[in-house]
Amino acid sequence: MKKLGALIAVLATSAAFNATAETVPVQLSTLNGTNVMAGESVEGVRFPTLYGKTGSVKGVDLHLVGIGETDDFVGLQFPLLIAGANHVNNSMTGVAFGLWNWNKGTTTGANLGMVNVTNDVTGANVGLVNYSTGETAFDWSAVNVSESSHAQLGFVNVTDEIKVVQVGLLNCAKNGFLPCFPLVNFAVK
Repeated sequence: MKKLGALIAVLATSAAFNATAETVPVQLSTLNGTNVMAGESVEGVRFPTLYGKTGSVKGVDLHLVGIGETDDFVGLQFPLLIAGANHVNNSMTGVAFGLWNWNKGTTTGANLGMVNVTNDVTGANVGLVNYSTGETAFDWSAVNVSESSHAQLGFVNVTDEIKVVQVGLLNCAKNGFLPCFPLVNFAVK
């Protein structure tokens, strides 16, 4: 009977905390906007399952399977099973591991995935395919495509503006010493 009373007390406390907290230490998020330990901000650990969405996360995002979406993220995004994807709308600071990393805002840190779709990256994109609509510091994959990049290393590198160097089998940059060149291409001022 004491165990049942303790369980009821824990559940009641959790429900009360859940109803009033804006920032929670742990969250399980899943389909239809369901967040166990409801809150717009997680400072601790979040477990997105299938599809989970939360305003901001500071800490660790451990995907069970599926996509974890946040507006702002600081920390480590890591799928427990290989089938995880990360989606950040505004800013990400830290390291994102996943099959697919989709960061629409700014990234400070590293995206390590099969496919990295980014905007502005101060750090590195490492994967099989890197595609960026903004400026990147360093892209390393089989295929790198960006609007602007400091350095690209891959089989095929394409950018409108290379700031330092491209190294690969085919390197294309509108401001390169040639628009497309094998092995190496660099910026011409």
